[in-house]
Amino acid sequence: MDPSHSLRDTILDSLRSGQWRAGDRLPTERAFCEQFKLSRTSVRKVLLELKDLGLINQTVGSGTYVSEQAAAAIQGLTAASPALQISPAMLMEARLALEPAIIDMVIVNAMAADFEQMESCCAKAEAAGSVEEFELWDGMLHELIAQAAHNSFVTNVFKLMNQARAQGEWGMLKKRSLTPERRAAYQIEHRELVAALKGRDPVQARALASAHLLHVRRNLLNY
Repeated sequence: MDPSHSLRDTILDSLRSGQWRAGDRLPTERAFCEQFKLSRTSVRKVLLELKDLGLINQTVGSGTYVSEQAAAAIQGLTAASPALQISPAMLMEARLALEPAIIDMVIVNAMAADFEQMESCCAKAEAAGSVEEFELWDGMLHELIAQAAHNSFVTNVFKLMNQARAQGEWGMLKKRSLTPERRAAYQIEHRELVAALKGRDPVQARALASAHLLHVRRNLLNY
């Protein structure tokens, strides 16, 4: 089993069993790294996924805690989890349909703070020292763009897609396909897309979003 999946399952099992309850503090990232032989980036990716699911909260300088709504969220997770077991081809098909479609909403509703977060995410992806870290910030950028639509339904759909990206098959394909040249190209495409969104240019932004996703699909799936 992938060690990151083992970490995720261990945390979920502790929540389901009641070993960890609302308000309880989880072990530190360093402790998880040592226990599961994971990088800090891999641990953060798992915690981010669980945070998106509403299971945990993170406070800078304090730590990671079980959220107040964790008990309710964990009950719905089992029913929802089969939806996450989708193939990379299905995920790319959904992304190509949905990501360009929300561009108009982002153009209309995004605020200056949204663009600042997107640009920060681009910078962190560019500085990433590993494929896993790059993939974390890559996924976060696309989620931040969705959040900039300021529509809770859209936000939840894109969180689900980001959770699907955390599945092992996607990660293996991305790791095999992500050459330094392709990563550099993705980084340029991300910057161009954010610039078009910031410039409130829906036609250019839609074209860039579609072209980027087709590029990713071609590199991942060879079509």
